[in-house]
Formats: sequence, C-alpha cells, structure tokens
Amino acid sequence: MAQNTPITVAHGDGIGPEIMDATLHILKEAGARIDVDTIEIGEKVYLSGNSAGIAPEAWDSLRNSRVFLKAPITTPQGGGYKSLNVTARKMLGLYANIRPCVSYHPYVDTKHPVMDVVIVRENEEDTYGGIEHRLTDQVTQCLKLISRPGSEKIVRYAFEYARAYKRKKVTCFVKDNIMKLTDGLFHKIFEEVAPEYPDIEADHWIVDIGAAKLADTPENFDVLVMPNLYGDVLSDVAAQIAGSVGLAGSANIGEKYAMFEAIHGSAPRRAGQNLANPSGLLLGAVQMLVHIGQADVAQLVHNAWLRTLEEGIHTYDIFTEGVSTQKVGTREFANAVAARVGKVPEKLKAVQYDTTRKEAFKAPTASPVAVGKRQLDGIDIFIQDATTTADALAAKIKDAAGEGIKLVAIANRGTKVWPNGFEDTTTVDSWVARFQAIDQDGEISQQDAIDLLQRVSNTGVLITKFESLLRFDGERGYSLSQGQ
Repeated sequence: MAQNTPITVAHGDGIGPEIMDATLHILKEAGARIDVDTIEIGEKVYLSGNSAGIAPEAWDSLRNSRVFLKAPITTPQGGGYKSLNVTARKMLGLYANIRPCVSYHPYVDTKHPVMDVVIVRENEEDTYGGIEHRLTDQVTQCLKLISRPGSEKIVRYAFEYARAYKRKKVTCFVKDNIMKLTDGLFHKIFEEVAPEYPDIEADHWIVDIGAAKLADTPENFDVLVMPNLYGDVLSDVAAQIAGSVGLAGSANIGEKYAMFEAIHGSAPRRAGQNLANPSGLLLGAVQMLVHIGQADVAQLVHNAWLRTLEEGIHTYDIFTEGVSTQKVGTREFANAVAARVGKVPEKLKAVQYDTTRKEAFKAPTASPVAVGKRQLDGIDIFIQDATTTADALAAKIKDAAGEGIKLVAIANRGTKVWPNGFEDTTTVDSWVARFQAIDQDGEISQQDAIDLLQRVSNTGVLITKFESLLRFDGERGYSLSQGQ
C-alpha cells in the first residue's frame, strides 16, 4: 500500500474554515493519500502579539511536510503586521506562482468562452521585497529588485510547465521600454532561455498593450510569464474575466517547498453562513495532488467538480437563473462534488493528468553567474531641499566635485532640470545630483566617492541617500534618466 503524504493545513480566517472543511471532505471521498497536520495562522495569531501571523512551532510542521494547503487569512488593519503570504513565499523559497485561469462557458458567465490561460508569476522579487523609504517631506520610494537568478528560474519554470502540461506557447510581459535595466534583464533572460525549448513558441509583449490584449482576446495566449507585480495584478484580472476570481486556485512552488491556496481573500462578511464557494481552494488542492504525485486523485476530483458545475449545482456567487439548476451552500456543494467522484463531465472538457508521473517536475535552478570587472563611474547624490531651484543647487554644489570629477546633471523625479532644464517642469523637494569622472571612460575609487559625499555635505545641503554608478564588464549598470 502506498504511503500517505504528510501535508500541513491551515484553516485560516473568515470563510477559510468552511471552505477548507469542504475541500478536505472532497479529497477524502476521492481517496487522497494524505496525512493532515493542522496549524493555526492568521488573525488570532496576529492579535496574540505575533506580527508575522504564524507561530514559530508552525514552521516545524512545514519543514516536515514541505507541502502547505492554506485557506485565506485576515491581516488586521493598521501598521506593524507583515503579509503572511509574502513571508511564507520568501521563507520557503516559493519563487513560482502558478494561476490557471479557465472559463467554464456556459455554466459560469463570461465574455470569453474559450479562455484557458496559465499565469506564471515570479514570487520573491520586484517591488514585493517591500523595501520602501521616505526620502523627504514630499517623496517616498519603493525599490524594484530584479535578479538574474530569480528571473532565470521563473522563465525556465514557465517553459518546463508548458512542456509538462502540453502547452504550446509561452509569452513574456514586461515594461522594458521604460525600465530598461530591471524589466530589461527579465526580458533578456527570456530571450536567452526560449531557444532551449524549440518545441514551444515564445513571444513577448509590453505589459500595457499585452494586458489589453489579454482582456480582449485571451484565447491568443497560453502560458504567460512575468515579474511579480504584473503577475499579481493580471492573474486577478484574468481569473475574473474567465468567470470569477472565486473559482481560481493558486500554487506557489519552490525547490523544496510548495504552498497551495485560493487566490481570493477571507471574505469575513460571508463567514459562518454556509454560502462560500470552495472551488478556488479545491482547485488549489488539485494542483497540490498533482505536485505530490497523486495525479490519479487530482483527475478524479477535478472531473467531479466539472461534472457538478455542468449539472448546474452552484453556490450563490455563480448562480444564474436559466443556467443553474440548484443553489446550494458550501457543505452541499462539497457533498455534490464528492458524490460525483468517478464521473466525468459530458459537455465541458474532461481533464487528463499524467498519472504515470509520481512527482512534480523538478523545479529549475539558475545557471552560475560569472563575476565580471566592476568599474565605478560616479555617484548619484539625493538631496532634500524644498526652497531651492536647479540652478541655485548646481551653483552651490558643483565646486564640491573635486579633482577629476564633475557635476554632470541634476534631476527631479527622473527628469533632467540642470543644465538646460525647462523652466516650467514641476519639481518637488527631492533632487538627484549626478557626479561622474571627467574622463568619459574614467573611473573613481570608493574612497573618491566617500570624499565627494563629505565635500557635498560640507556645502550645507541635506543628503538623503546616494547610489553608485557602476559598469560591469564595460556595460553601463545605471539609467540615463537624469537626462544626459
């Protein structure tokens, strides 16, 4: 007899306990070979004084099982509470977020009856590092971090997923016409990796027009891969235009751990009323079953769910007069799905998983990155001043440049305002002064940069931060948005 797979389960907050009970009931009736260890996370843990929303001992269960089935949680309003989803993704190295967005026409209302898109989203980097600072009285910043290893892993995952699930195309969405270094790196790696998968078509869209095309003609896309923020936004959009965010499940995959969930929230207003639709969490659990090598059970559950859907047995959120045949609650819906285990849909397309695969495909790792020659061209110095002008600031600090260094530009929110600025440009109290070696191909030392900061400080300006202007193997590693 096959040994059961241990999984860690959290019932969450709001509607979480109801939809988790429904999901586990269906899994049990379908013969899932799992041993459940339940942990507590979410609102109660937050309010007990734990700002992370998860007790230290709960991590022991996750380290043991390495598989986490999580219901939605409520994060208390106000500062000081960390996002548990972000914490779990980072702590467990869950770099890939997979969100299938499928339409179930005509049983769930949609403008896109043949939509079947999978969004593969990078899960650890981008602006979701949460690295933010208030620079001045008027200006805050959020750092967008894109790494070569992080980008390569998620791009490779998208292609491996497409191959494993017999998908035909992978499309990259980025905004590298504006963010040429960060999004540019993601796109560059996509173009490097794609030729290694000649059996899969690869293409690229700028994210804004790509998003418009996704909303208009999603049938033109198959697997989409993108950085964290775009993936978060567009996976919700895609799930909703497919029919309902409430029907979408989500997998978070790493090299050692995996977490499965619904993409919707805890909906506390619906809690305890036997109204909630458990489908999102159930489809997340289907992804879990495939991941742990129980594709046979995943196929039974998924097809039973599709059969229930096409028979018109619907919860209130997708109930439509003339289409639905019976409006049911959470428990009744779960019982209906469980009763149809072993049946397949007659009108919707039945799913077929690779039941010969006994484990998930191996999560890709990134290639080694060679250490190149590093050259410091200069530094950008961020200065706070609400009363000055660009010309006045330049006059105050340019003589502080020192030997072999010059002030080449001043910018305000990325727009060049000195020299030869436009007098009607709107400015705020945060200025960026760019100092570089006088010789165009010249280099300054780290000590030169430190001494320069001291001299500029001695002029009486308020320095809020600085950034190094680096070249790597002769390639510029900074933007020219300062207007040079």
